Amino acid sequence: MEEIIVVPLDGSNLGEVALSYVDDFLGKISPNVRKEVILLQVLSTFAPVVVCGEACNRVLYTEEEMKKHKEKALRYLRKVGKSLKSKDVTATVKVSVGFPPEEIIKTAEEANASMIALSSHGLSGFSGWAFGGVADKVIRRGGRIPITLVRVPDYRKLPLSRPIDEK
Repeated sequence: MEEIIVVPLDGSNLGEVALSYVDDFLGKISPNVRKEVILLQVLSTFAPVVVCGEACNRVLYTEEEMKKHKEKALRYLRKVGKSLKSKDVTATVKVSVGFPPEEIIKTAEEANASMIALSSHGLSGFSGWAFGGVADKVIRRGGRIPITLVRVPDYRKLPLSRPIDEK
């Protein structure tokens, strides 16, 4: 038997809230079960919006810029993987490029995952519509894979991010 859990991370403290749940969950599973956590970060090929006068446009990252973003994401995921406390857990890191909900589901299906665990900021109303969406889209498109959604208790009290380049 095996337990494979995909945990999508965006590099923020908010995104990492699901990790403590996953760590606790895996710690309660029999040592005879192979346990793997796939830490996934999905990158976009688009750079931030470029504004010039009244016009704005999204431009693609260069190959060199994408390479740097992937390296940075891998460093971050490896660091997070080391923080898992459960024994006998294999932490696998993966960086993909594309539309996050689709890449999350694709990764879970390819790995034959038993669960996707992700954090939600708990936004609703206009804020949820305008700023949320990845968790919602994964739930709506998730198919056969069970999804555990861990709501951040009070996201306003957490720092939004941390330096990723710490060695």
